[in-house]
Amino acid sequence: MVSSNETVSSDPWEAQLRKGSLELAILASLWNKRLYGLEILRALENGSGLGMLEGTLYLILNRLKTAGLVESEWVDAGSGHPRKYYRLTITGQNRLEAMARFWSHFSSKIEELIAPVLQREEALNAR
Repeated sequence: MVSSNETVSSDPWEAQLRKGSLELAILASLWNKRLYGLEILRALENGSGLGMLEGTLYLILNRLKTAGLVESEWVDAGSGHPRKYYRLTITGQNRLEAMARFWSHFSSKIEELIAPVLQREEALNAR
């Protein structure tokens, strides 16, 4: 099941771009504080439009945990059942900083390349 905020595209390149960005987005959502799974999903849906299936999130979180980038702990939330909270490790913080630097450089180069395309599109729409 796809969340209501998730855009489903028939273009494979869009899915691949989203898929390649998920790890960065998940790590970035944990930058300021620890979050449990549903909070991560909401942060991604609300902040970036990167909604995903819950199962996909937990697969990625498990992979990040195995790589030593996040750690988790069960916390009694007082609501009757404990929640598993995730937070960045020092290694995860360092990796996220490196990923953010790369993304910033990479996306600025892509912006430069597509600027003429967007300018042409704007000119055509202004007619």
